[in-house]
Amino acid sequence: MKRSLKYFAHIGVFASIFFLFLVLGGCKETDKTEEEIAKISIDFQVSRFDREFANASADDIPQLKKKYPYLFPEQFPDSIWVNKLSDTLQIELSEEVDKVFGDFEEESDGLESLFKHITYYFPGFKAPKVVTLTSDVRYNDRIILTDTLLLIGLDNYLGEDHHFYEGIQRYIAAGLDKKFLTSDVASAFAKKVLTYPRNRTFLSRMVYYGKELYLKDRLLPSISDAQKMGYSDEEMDWAMANEEQMWRYFVEGELLYSTDSALDRKFLDPAPFSKFGLELDNESPGRLGRYMGWQIVRAFMENNTISLQQLLDMPADEILKESNYKPRK
Repeated sequence: MKRSLKYFAHIGVFASIFFLFLVLGGCKETDKTEEEIAKISIDFQVSRFDREFANASADDIPQLKKKYPYLFPEQFPDSIWVNKLSDTLQIELSEEVDKVFGDFEEESDGLESLFKHITYYFPGFKAPKVVTLTSDVRYNDRIILTDTLLLIGLDNYLGEDHHFYEGIQRYIAAGLDKKFLTSDVASAFAKKVLTYPRNRTFLSRMVYYGKELYLKDRLLPSISDAQKMGYSDEEMDWAMANEEQMWRYFVEGELLYSTDSALDRKFLDPAPFSKFGLELDNESPGRLGRYMGWQIVRAFMENNTISLQQLLDMPADEILKESNYKPRK
C-alpha cells in the first residue's frame, strides 16, 4: 500500500510539472506576441481640441474651423462659437476635464497600445486621428469612431460621482469613468468587424457580445475583466461566483434558443440589474448574458485552434457545441 501511495505521489509530481510547463509555455507565447506588437510602428497622434478651444479667443475661431471642420456645422454662425468661449458651463467642463485627465499622457499610451494590437490582428487597420473634446455630457455619443477619426468626449469620463452626472441613472453614471475609456474605444472598433446576428436566438446574441469581449482579451490584455465588461470589481466577482447558477437557469429554462426579444432587456441591454425573476436580482449587475457569452467564447478559443478572424465569422451554435463550456463552480 505504501508503495502504491508513493507511486501516485510521483504521478502527482509529474502532473504538476507537466502543467507548469504548459502554463510557462503559454506565458512565453504571450510574451513573444506582446514583444512583436510593441515593435509595430503606427502613425499615432492626439489633438486636444478641448484645450485649444478653451484657450482660444474670438479671433482664433476661423483657424479652428479650418483645422477641425467636422466640429463646426456650417449652419451655425461664428457668433455661436464666440459665445461658447465665455459660457460658464463650457468653462467649468474644461476645468473639470483638466483636473481628471491632465496632459492625457496615460490615456494616449493606452490608445496607442490598443491601436498596435488592432494592427497586429487586423493588418489592414490604420490608426485614426484622435481628437479630444467636451460634448456637454452626451454620454451616448462619448466615443465616435470612423475609418480615419476617433472623437472622445472627455467630459463623459469624470468619475461616477461627479456632480455633472447627478441627474443620470446610477448604472449609467457608473460607466462614466476614465478607467473605461480604452475599453469603450475597443467596443467601437469591435462593432466595425462584427456583424450583428441575423439569427434571432438568445444564444446568438449572447455569443455576439461574447466575441466583442473576447476581442478585448486580445486587444487590451493589460486591463481587468471588470474594465472590459464595464463592471465594478464587486460586480465582476458576483458574475464569477454565480456563473454556474446562471448557466443552469438559461439551460433549464430553455432560453438559449428562444427568440423572445424580452431576453435582451433582461440580460443583454444596459440595466441596473439582470432580471431572473428571483430574489437575487437586486444583487446582480446588468448585462449578465454578455458575460456568459464571453465565457462560452473563451472556452471555445481555449479548446480550438483558429484565427481571430475565423472566430468572428463562426455561428453561435457551432461555437457553443465545440466549446466544451463548463461554468465555473
